[in-house]
Amino acid sequence: MRGPDVPAKALDARALAALAANPGCRRRAILDGAGVDKAALASALGAPSGFGQSQFALTRGNAFEARVKADGGAELLRLVHARLDPGAEPPAGAAVPDLSAHGPEGRTARTALALREAVAAGGGRLLDHPMLALDVAGSLAFLEPDAVVVHPDGSWTVVEIKSFPMLDGSADPAKVGAAARQAAVYVLALEEVAARLGAEPETETPRRHSTQEGVPVPRVRHRVLLVCPKDFSNLATASAVDVRKQRAVTARQLARLTRVEEIADALPEGVCFAPDRPAEELTAAVGAVPATYAPECLSACELAFHCRERSRAADAVTRLGRPLRAELGGLTTVEEVLAAARGDSGDPDDPAVAALRRAATLRAEALATAGRAVAPCP
Repeated sequence: MRGPDVPAKALDARALAALAANPGCRRRAILDGAGVDKAALASALGAPSGFGQSQFALTRGNAFEARVKADGGAELLRLVHARLDPGAEPPAGAAVPDLSAHGPEGRTARTALALREAVAAGGGRLLDHPMLALDVAGSLAFLEPDAVVVHPDGSWTVVEIKSFPMLDGSADPAKVGAAARQAAVYVLALEEVAARLGAEPETETPRRHSTQEGVPVPRVRHRVLLVCPKDFSNLATASAVDVRKQRAVTARQLARLTRVEEIADALPEGVCFAPDRPAEELTAAVGAVPATYAPECLSACELAFHCRERSRAADAVTRLGRPLRAELGGLTTVEEVLAAARGDSGDPDDPAVAALRRAATLRAEALATAGRAVAPCP
């Protein structure tokens, strides 16, 4: 579907969070499930994406992350203790297991083994860039959080390291919200690992306070640690972010996604999204998959510019925003909305139609009043 010689683009937590925020978009679901590079596809369609991080931001972020994790993660562990476990003993250090393996499946298995060993050893581990797997609409997504900390009590915490600053203890709410949604995806994936570990048979001496016959199910904390530069320096500071709401919303939205196989079965035979195909063929292929465009897509999807153009051409009301679209009910185009407001069409008993006609009447009265009150220009 993406082309015979085109490598698959792996899903990450950022893409999953965006997909969960717009679960009705089958276009994004099939393209992400097939591993299509949407940025390359958007360029081939003539609507290159303005979405993504600059090379400077990526370089700065990598340098800051390396600084935070230096010396065996000493600074990171200090922040974990200060923000999440202030009543516990200060950490003297933590083991950093080697998670290298062949391919994402191998790294996922190695991460699960490292987590199991950490729980059996009583915590005190720092997993640097572990690999997690999450089933999304029938397609397996491999996710790589910045770090996962295993606490002395055996619980797990996701660590997100970002390059945007915290000024006087607070950061940009929009960026913090995006980081929280991304971390919520990691929490869901970690919970699946924890559930699998709890289903494994016990092979060692049972841990204290364990009342289960298998390995005790580790607790995945719903407060993640967000690490950012302090003010305008390269010094690290951190804040605990509660992601229970984002986790619940993401889990519910991911469960609503239509399975990729069902979407693919409805596509015409031979549909291909390879970027080297002619623009006309690509336009027809992309148009064969229904999209649910909204202005929020501009900051989350590489195909947003293309979908916006198509939404404008179709005169769809979705381009005006989801809240307005929800208020308009069965009116799907701007022309239908205007016709209903004028009284040319629409069911008078429909609340949306009645509200539009009332608004049109009030507007006409306001304009008439203003026309009588304002003297004409000389």
